[in-house]
Amino acid sequence: MIKNGHHAAEEQPDDAVCGTPGGSACSPEKRKRVVRLWCDGCYDMVHYGHSNQLRQAKAMGDYLIVGVHTDAEISKHKGPPVFTQEERYKMVRAIKWVDEIVEGAPYVTTLETLDKYNCDSCVHGDDITLTVDGKDTYAEVKRLGRYRECRRTQGVSTTDLVGRMLLMTKAHHSNMDNPDYQTHTDNFGKGPKGHSPWTGVSQFLQTSQKIIQFASGKEPQPGDTIIYVAGAFDLFHIGHVDFLEMVYKQAERPYVIVGLHFDQEVNRYKGKNYPIMNIHERTLSVLACRYVSEVVIGAPYAVGKDLLDHFRVDLVCHGKTEVFPDKDMSDPYAEPKKRGIFRTIDSSNNLTTDDIVQRIIANRLQFEARNQKKEAKEMAVIEAMKRKEQQDLSEGAAQPAH
Repeated sequence: MIKNGHHAAEEQPDDAVCGTPGGSACSPEKRKRVVRLWCDGCYDMVHYGHSNQLRQAKAMGDYLIVGVHTDAEISKHKGPPVFTQEERYKMVRAIKWVDEIVEGAPYVTTLETLDKYNCDSCVHGDDITLTVDGKDTYAEVKRLGRYRECRRTQGVSTTDLVGRMLLMTKAHHSNMDNPDYQTHTDNFGKGPKGHSPWTGVSQFLQTSQKIIQFASGKEPQPGDTIIYVAGAFDLFHIGHVDFLEMVYKQAERPYVIVGLHFDQEVNRYKGKNYPIMNIHERTLSVLACRYVSEVVIGAPYAVGKDLLDHFRVDLVCHGKTEVFPDKDMSDPYAEPKKRGIFRTIDSSNNLTTDDIVQRIIANRLQFEARNQKKEAKEMAVIEAMKRKEQQDLSEGAAQPAH
């Protein structure tokens, strides 16, 4: 599939995106060298949209290097990030399609950067990234034919997630017909002159294909230690990553299964408008983590006999966070404790989804100003692109037929 003159890998199978029709160059005996690809970005509030971009990029070659910008660079071009650079580096490292990260990558992607890391091409989504003075950050690599494109994930953006936190409604749990949500989407991701398709808000639609693309598809092997953890894993963040990394280290050959609770269950014990991400979004967020082998979508709250026997669980882990009782006030971990397979894990990271929401709320005005500024820049570029398109059409029509 060609989009805007560049290859987009989204709808093609992984073995057919190596640059030749049908993917014939993908077999090791036919490929003469490793194709190295470069992605870069802020990766602030990393969500499954970022993970999906990196998944698509990896499918275009063999080795994926991801450059992550510093706090200072992001503040200069966009406004202060929610997460520190150390947190953002760790989040990107935890995405299973990433082979290497470059800390403090320059905001503008140049040929020099690609050559320094021996990368064939740079891959970016089909939105646009602008510098503080409104220039396309990928202009140079596009001009030199070292740019490839993948499709942006519809229905998720940092803007949208921030909006859900600020709104405190539950519209995102099942549908987005709620009038409060519509009012918010009309205002939050909107600049003074129209609506940008890149910063706007749209509904995420889960498909079985998307889950298959994210899933490892690996069954547990003899000798693996099957470890089960359960929770909301809402707004998948660095606290979750640190916990899952510690869980992964509990065995020599770990097979980590994450049980995700349905939205209504999470709301029962968390209250307010939690979860911020619905069950479909949380599934993809967790599947993208390199420490996770499998996800149970809509796991029972009580970790009971049937679940433990079905998955042949060797170990059940929980972090230092509070364990809320089940509806009948019983301990959801009673059965694994009785079997002597329950373990409390201290990841030394106390960050919770609540803490992240508080960070966002504290910076609410900055975020709204930042999004309006970002969208105004995007709209100016869109207008310029439209004008150029019209000009090209006019010039084409004016030329005499041969």
